[in-house]
Amino acid sequence: MATIASPQAETAHDTFPINGTDYIEFWVANAKQSQLYYRHVMGFELLAYRGPETGVRDRASYLLQQDKLRFVLTTPMGPEGEIAAHIALHGDGVRDLAFWVDDCRDAYAKAIERGARSIHPPRVDRDENGEVVIAAIATYGDTIHSIVERKNYTGTFLPGFVKSSPSFVAKSAGLKYVDHCVGNVELGKMNHWVEFYSRVLGFYNLLSFDDKQISTEYSALMSKVMSNGNGRIKFPINEPAAGKKKSQIEEYLDFYRGPGVQHIAIATDDIVKTVRDLKSRGMEFLSIPGTYYETVLARVGTIDEDLAPLAELGILIDSDDEGYLLQIFSKPAQDRPTLFYEIIQRKGAKSFGAGNFKALFESLEREQAIRGNL
Repeated sequence: MATIASPQAETAHDTFPINGTDYIEFWVANAKQSQLYYRHVMGFELLAYRGPETGVRDRASYLLQQDKLRFVLTTPMGPEGEIAAHIALHGDGVRDLAFWVDDCRDAYAKAIERGARSIHPPRVDRDENGEVVIAAIATYGDTIHSIVERKNYTGTFLPGFVKSSPSFVAKSAGLKYVDHCVGNVELGKMNHWVEFYSRVLGFYNLLSFDDKQISTEYSALMSKVMSNGNGRIKFPINEPAAGKKKSQIEEYLDFYRGPGVQHIAIATDDIVKTVRDLKSRGMEFLSIPGTYYETVLARVGTIDEDLAPLAELGILIDSDDEGYLLQIFSKPAQDRPTLFYEIIQRKGAKSFGAGNFKALFESLEREQAIRGNL
């Protein structure tokens, strides 16, 4: 395995406890249409809505849920304001990776004290179901982290959202929770944001990969994985490295017009079933050469699954000292080659598929070449 475990893990201390990912909010050009994709194709359920019909004049938001995953799709009601400007610059993308905490005020104060830039201080939103306290801090690019305290709230999601009862309810695709979220940053900025997560949030550098480990004939990148103490939040951070041609990170930065969330990895308990389901509904995945499967078991050892369906679907396999994992990557979820999804099933492994990097990046390069961006 081409990975380096960080010695910082034993001495890291969270600045404040994080219970997990509260939600991920996307700012998109047409949330009404986008939410249909996430429901029909990915199996999310529409739980709640906030918009002009509920008294919010400048935006419309749809809350989607599947098991422990909560996605919020938000669109502006006109060309003015920060949402419209964000979409004009970046296209559809992730705005907010929100943390679920027990004490928002304490968490925000500690983050600011350690050097975080404030997006907004703690505010209290109330309705008949109680109150939610929310603050927000900035991270790379235009991405933010909301800090959400909901211990005194019994409603569906947040005050202002009205529960939805749609006639169409999608069948779950078996997606469970956020495994990790990957950020792409500019050349020379990876260590800056590693230091930010360490200093401000008390995260530690779980794993590191350099350009010798993550490279193909044409391109390379470097990556460091930051994790909070309980391991519920994991943020790999990528930056491009010198290569013969444009790397996937450079392509992302060009089309997103800056740093942002590259992909969201979602856990499943049965990747074969989940991927078959997603493909049948229209989700597109990267293709892997059949030769990959001729030698993969010699590299990773014995696995519980039959190899044939994994090869049929293009599911990758990797292992570490604690077990193995199965993973597959989607094509971009929008026309700009920016955000995409990873589906992952862990069978003990705590790593991120370093043994698959070469096969994955060659597949990504084939897609870049088709787009004329390699």
